[in-house]
Amino acid sequence: QVQLIDSGGGLVQAGGSLRLSCAASGRTFSIYRMGWFRQAPGKEREFVAQISWSGGRTNYADSVKGRFTISKENAKNTVYLQMNSLKPEDTAVYYCVAGPEQGYDYWGQGTQVTVSS
Repeated sequence: QVQLIDSGGGLVQAGGSLRLSCAASGRTFSIYRMGWFRQAPGKEREFVAQISWSGGRTNYADSVKGRFTISKENAKNTVYLQMNSLKPEDTAVYYCVAGPEQGYDYWGQGTQVTVSS
């Protein structure tokens, strides 16, 4: 099993920045990739970004490209999501995820991000 603890959410004005963190523990050797999803009220959960654990290859949703950056710190088993130029439509609960090459087996508890206009 892998445990994920995500944190760093909060309230910020439009145009501001936040950095989310996700610390993994347990059978971390089984992780191939980590990433972030988000879910806004009344909407489906959607992919935000992911990073491969060994090579560091990244992918982003079109809606966040150029504004969000995902990074990792292998020694700490931690992944980060730097969010800049935040918009009200970025308001959501953000979930850290981890898993093998296909699919995400593990989810964090979620951290609320609220962007005021």
